[in-house]
Amino acid sequence: MASRTGAIERARNYIDSGEFEADLARRVAIPTESQAPEGFPHLQRYLDEEMIPAFEKMGFSCKVYPNPRPGAGPVLLATRTEDAALPTVLGYGHGDVLRGLEDQWTKGAGPWKTARDGERLYGRGTADNKGQHTVNMAAMKAVIEERGKLGFNAKVMIEMGEENGSMGVHEIIAANKADFAADVFIGSDGPRVRMDRPTMSLGARGAQNFDLVCELRDGGHHSGNWGGALADPAAILAHAIATIVSPTGEILVEAWRPPPMSDAVREALSDVQLDGGEPGPEIDPYWGEPGLTPAENVYAFNSFAVLAMKSGNPESPVNAIAPWARAHCQLRYIAGTDRDNIIPALRKHLADAGIDRVRVEPPPPANAAGFDASRTEPVHPWAQWVKGAIQRSTNTPLAVIPQTGGSICNDLFTDLLGIPAIWVPHSYAGCSQHAPDEHILMPVTRSALEIMAGLYWDLGDKATPTP
Repeated sequence: MASRTGAIERARNYIDSGEFEADLARRVAIPTESQAPEGFPHLQRYLDEEMIPAFEKMGFSCKVYPNPRPGAGPVLLATRTEDAALPTVLGYGHGDVLRGLEDQWTKGAGPWKTARDGERLYGRGTADNKGQHTVNMAAMKAVIEERGKLGFNAKVMIEMGEENGSMGVHEIIAANKADFAADVFIGSDGPRVRMDRPTMSLGARGAQNFDLVCELRDGGHHSGNWGGALADPAAILAHAIATIVSPTGEILVEAWRPPPMSDAVREALSDVQLDGGEPGPEIDPYWGEPGLTPAENVYAFNSFAVLAMKSGNPESPVNAIAPWARAHCQLRYIAGTDRDNIIPALRKHLADAGIDRVRVEPPPPANAAGFDASRTEPVHPWAQWVKGAIQRSTNTPLAVIPQTGGSICNDLFTDLLGIPAIWVPHSYAGCSQHAPDEHILMPVTRSALEIMAGLYWDLGDKATPTP
């Protein structure tokens, strides 16, 4: 007799048999670098060779939407409709990855070949995001094989440009809203709060990138002959940054401070602790908004970062006053922050501080894309339903975070499609995503398969929230 336990056991067998590693190895081997021109042909190839055949074997119909923006990756929508009266669940994955950085890997066999080392499986995309959508696809397949059907309608979106800011995806969905329509979004990306603690995220911080530039003259001048008579652009830029953020990380631009934290958000984070595991960094307890825990600072507040800065020639400094200084900066912001006012508020802030020689400029094109902040409230019926389904599959207390610290296209679902969006991440903070030596942990992956198989089973077995 078909059962929830049977579906979970089928998902376990998928990883225990080695099938998961074989599927992921083929997918990792396709160098889908969306930020590299040479990676563009591989974006469609990933859909043609891996995604479409896998979905069609599960009874999905597939449609590819070309991207309206030149050089941006396509979007696949796989659809399985069982009964119009059943709820429709929209899933998500992205098949593109960041640059492989081939010469910088110290573990595994490089970016395009998976390699096992104990509980770690290395390769570009293992964590972000090929491994995660492979898990969800396998969990759906386990339910279909156990029950003979899903018991709900499923749509899965695989985009091929998330690492490039999901350029053009808003336009694709806006022009095809009926195709992507659903009752709820349940996807997987990003890390758990701890490797041993299942996590549910309800949104994502937005990201606003910008440059601060102090440009005073055409060339450098001798620091002895002219020091004391010529303004130093690096010093002026440093003062500008010091007006934006305190020495302990407190945001000083009043308009950048988010609305007060709700009781529901504070309660959800009350037992959440940040832990990147090995080789994750140690937390600096003095940094961030005073009075907030590290988890509250990352998941429920805004943060400012200087991503890079330069003046003169740091590699070979000379005794000269540099002509210019530039800093690449970023504000990560939560839902409720006025995105349209981020840059105007900064310009006013600098003017009020008397700093009139620092310009706020758009970032370089490679760093220009961004996502808006959005979230589903922890008390939403669908959030509560998914929480219950996950807890039925694990004996570990579930961590609920209002939004991830990073950014992703969550606003496409909450704002454009108007549906609640829930993320169930399958990686961990020390996975080296976006860096050399990217990897997943096999015990976390096994747990993820069990969770998702149970979740998909419950979607076809238990009453779900009604609109």
